[in-house]
Amino acid sequence: MTLLRTTSENSDYQKLVTLLDATLKILDGEEHEFYAQYNKSDSIKNVIVSYDKNQPVGCGAFKFYEEGKVEIKRMFVMPNARGQGIAKKILVELEQWAAELGFSTCVLETGVKQVEAIGLYQQAGYVIIPNYGQYQGVANSLCMQKSIKLSKNLTIKK
Repeated sequence: MTLLRTTSENSDYQKLVTLLDATLKILDGEEHEFYAQYNKSDSIKNVIVSYDKNQPVGCGAFKFYEEGKVEIKRMFVMPNARGQGIAKKILVELEQWAAELGFSTCVLETGVKQVEAIGLYQQAGYVIIPNYGQYQGVANSLCMQKSIKLSKNLTIKK
């Protein structure tokens, strides 16, 4: 498996996000349109696409949220590639990239029905926080946060 740092202009990322949106439309039901307005992938500069044998199998992204914080967005792994730790590797890479850029905290929102996602984030050290921003008062949203720092084993290539 390889991880590619790219942008939202990457065509493999765009295909994966199309599949993600179709999945979320089923999970979110009538509330999908509310969430969709906050999940635009245009102009995201920090995207990870995971490849297995040159085939895109997963993705994730982050965008600036506020001073010192990024928001993790658009996490998805193809159904046939789940259970192999791909989402965890994508998440770790996103956190590392954000830390390299000087951010100290990641926040995210996921749906209360997305049990696998909640489990992934909790295993990765995210804690539940009060719903932030547009998710305040939204019963089907669950917001989480994690402090991040550069890995001591990391060598930054310039």
